[in-house]
Amino acid sequence: MRTLQQLTRPNIWNLAPYSSARNEYSGHAAHVFLDANENPYNEPYNRYPDPLQLELKERLSSIKGVPANNIFLGNGSDEAIDLVYRCFCEPAKDNVVAIAPTYGMYEVCADINNVEYRPVPLRDDFTLDADKLLAACDANTKAIWLCSPNNPTGNSLADSEIGKILKAFDGIVVIDEAYIDFASQPSLSSIVTSPRDIAATPIILQTMSKAWGSAAIRLGMAFASEEVIGLFNKVKYPYNVNQLTQQQAIQRLNDSYTVENWIKLLNQERERMIEAFQLLPICKKVYPTDANFILVKVVDAQKIYDYLVEKGIIVRNRTRITLCQDCLRITIGTRDENKELLAALRTF
Repeated sequence: MRTLQQLTRPNIWNLAPYSSARNEYSGHAAHVFLDANENPYNEPYNRYPDPLQLELKERLSSIKGVPANNIFLGNGSDEAIDLVYRCFCEPAKDNVVAIAPTYGMYEVCADINNVEYRPVPLRDDFTLDADKLLAACDANTKAIWLCSPNNPTGNSLADSEIGKILKAFDGIVVIDEAYIDFASQPSLSSIVTSPRDIAATPIILQTMSKAWGSAAIRLGMAFASEEVIGLFNKVKYPYNVNQLTQQQAIQRLNDSYTVENWIKLLNQERERMIEAFQLLPICKKVYPTDANFILVKVVDAQKIYDYLVEKGIIVRNRTRITLCQDCLRITIGTRDENKELLAALRTF
C-alpha cells in the first residue's frame, strides 16, 4: 500500500511554504498591525483576510460534522480539483482515472497539469462499474475521480461500488458531492476521519454554489485527512479566499433554515418537472436524478436548444458528451421559470 508521502510529488512533500504575515503571530492577541505593508485606512477592507479561514471553518464544522482541521476552503471547488494534480500528480508521468460522462474540469485540470486522463464510461444506465474503473488503473495512477450525484447525469453512484474502489485502490479517491444536499442519501464525508479499513486516501468535495445559493462568492470545500489538508495549505496561494467571501459564507451558514426551505422547494419542482417532461412529445426519456437538474433525452437536442435560445431560455446541450447523445441538461429554476420553459416546449 502506498503511503501519502509516496503518493505526493517529492518537490511538494519537501516544499517550504510561503509564510504570510498573518500566520506568524497566530495565537497571540494583536491590535497594531505594521507587518504586512497594508494601507492603515479604509477599514476593514485594507487588511488581508485570514489565510486559513478559521472562523468560517469552525462554523462549517458544526454544520457538516467534519472537524475544522479536516477542512480546506478554496476559490470554488475548482481550486481543490487543481490542487489534487499539483500535489500528487507528476506531469508527463502519472495518470488519473475518471468516470465518463462527468464534470469537465477534472479533464481540463489534467490537461493543464500535463497529466494523462483516462475516462471510463459508465454503464448505459449511468451506473458505476467499479471493476471496470479499477482495471483502467496502473502503477502510475495517482487519483480516481467520482462525482456523486454525477454531473451531467444527475444520479448518485452506488455506495457499494464506491466502497469497492476505496478498498482496492491505494491512491487518492476524490468524491465530488457538489449536489449532495439535493439527494436522499447522506454524504460520505465521515470516511475522512473514520477510514473504515480502506486502502484509498479519500477527499470529499462540496460547495456553497448549489444548495447554498452562493455561486457568486466562489467558495468550495474539501474534506480530507489533516495530512492532505496540510499539503493543500502548503501549495495554495496565501490569501486564496477573500474577506468578502468569508463574511458572506458565514452569513449564509447562519441562515440554514432558508437553505433547507430552498432545497425542499427545488426538490418538489424537480419532481413536477420530471412528470411534465414525460408528457411532452419531444421527450424520449427523463433520467433518474438526485441533483437540482434533470437530464432529458429528446428528439433533436441541437434543434430544441437553438429554439430555446431564440426564446431567451438557456439550457445545456450535452449531446456531444459520452453516452448523452440528444440529451439536454436542465436546471430546476423557480416555478415561473419552469412554467416558461414548459410553455415554450409545448409549442415547439
